[in-house]
Amino acid sequence: MDHNDVNKQDFQQLIEKYLDGETTLEEVKLLVNYYESFQQSHEWVEDLGPEDTIKNRMLINILEVLQEEDVKVVPLYKRNIFKYAVAASLILFVAFNFLFNKTNRLIISPEDQPVIVNNNIKAGTDKATLTLADGTAVILEKGQNYIGANLESNGENIVYKPLNESDPEITYNYLTIPRGGQYHIKLSDGTDVWLNSETQLKYPVNFIEGETRTVELVYGEAYFDVSSSKEHKGAKFRVLNNTQEIEVLGTEFNIKAYKDEDFVYTTLIEGKVAVNNAEHMEVLTPNQQSIVNIDNNEMHVEAVTDLYSVVAWKNGVFSFKDMSLKRIMKVLSRWYDADVIFINKDVENEKFTGVLGKEQTIEEILFTIYNTNKISYEINNKAIIFR
Repeated sequence: MDHNDVNKQDFQQLIEKYLDGETTLEEVKLLVNYYESFQQSHEWVEDLGPEDTIKNRMLINILEVLQEEDVKVVPLYKRNIFKYAVAASLILFVAFNFLFNKTNRLIISPEDQPVIVNNNIKAGTDKATLTLADGTAVILEKGQNYIGANLESNGENIVYKPLNESDPEITYNYLTIPRGGQYHIKLSDGTDVWLNSETQLKYPVNFIEGETRTVELVYGEAYFDVSSSKEHKGAKFRVLNNTQEIEVLGTEFNIKAYKDEDFVYTTLIEGKVAVNNAEHMEVLTPNQQSIVNIDNNEMHVEAVTDLYSVVAWKNGVFSFKDMSLKRIMKVLSRWYDADVIFINKDVENEKFTGVLGKEQTIEEILFTIYNTNKISYEINNKAIIFR
C-alpha cells in the first residue's frame, strides 16, 4: 500500500481489518496516523463507523501491539481519565507525519522545509534544587541519591519521613524545579506533590500532629494528592500562593500559578476544596476550575470538560485541545528550556489539538506542527523562531 496516496476507501478497509484483528504493524501505524491527523482539521467521517467504539478499541490494542515491538511507553495511572493516556501518547512516536489535503489524501509537503541551524534543545528530565533550612542548596538529579535527616532522594523523587520530636518548632525546605525539569515529592504527612517545570514549593520538614498542615506554592504548577485529615487527627491541609489560599480535607487538585501568566487556575479532580483570594471564596466540586485574574483579583468558576488535558503533564504527556500555538509554545518552552520567538505574528493564534510525549525531541514535535498547518520554523541553538 502506497503511504503517500491512500484514500478514504482504503482506510475503511483498514478499519475493518483492524477490528477483525488482521492488521500488520505497519497498517496499525498508518491507521493511527490517519485518525489523529484527520482529527486535527476535520470532523469524523461517519462512513468509517462509530467514532467512540473505534477510537477506544484502537487505543487499547495499539498499546498491546507496540509493547510487543519494544516501543517505549508511559506507565498507566489509576484514574479513569488516564485510561487511554498511554496509547494516546504513543501517537506521535509512530506517526508518519503526513498532511491532509482537501481531497482527504495523505501527502508529504516538499516545500518550506524547517531550518535547523544548530539544535541544542533537549527534552526535560527529573531535576530540582533542594534548599535546606540552613540555606544549603542540594542539586537533585536523575541517577543520583541523597540522604538527609528525615529525607531521601533517588534523583527522581524525594521522600520525607515524619519525625517524633517533642520540639514543636517548624522548619522549612524549598524545592525549586528549573526550566527543563520536573520532580515528585512525598511530604512527611504522606501527601504526594508533582511539580512541573519552573516551579517552587515551600513546605515544612515535619508537620505538627493535629495542627493545620500548610505549604506554599511560591510559583509554577503542582498537582496535589493530599493525605486525608482522618489520618492526622482531623488536621486540615492548606496551600498558599501569592493570590489565593486553598483549604482541603483530603483531595486531589492541580494549581497553575506561573509568574509570567495573568491567571491562576485551580482544578479539582477529587474531593472538595475552598479557594479564597481575600475578596472571594468559592467551594469547588470535582471537574470544576477556579480562575483568578491576577490584575484585578476577580475570581470565577468554570466546569472542566477536558480534565485529562489539565493534568496530563504529570503523567508524561502534553495534551492540547484547540489551543493556540502561542500557548502551546509557552508550555513547551518550559519543558525544553527554549526561547520562542514569533517573527510571524499571524501564526500565534493558529489552533491545534493533539497529544505529545514529553520524551519526544523538539524536532519531532515541531515537525508535526509544521506538517499540520505548514507553519515554518527555525531552530538556532536554544531558540525556536517562527518566521
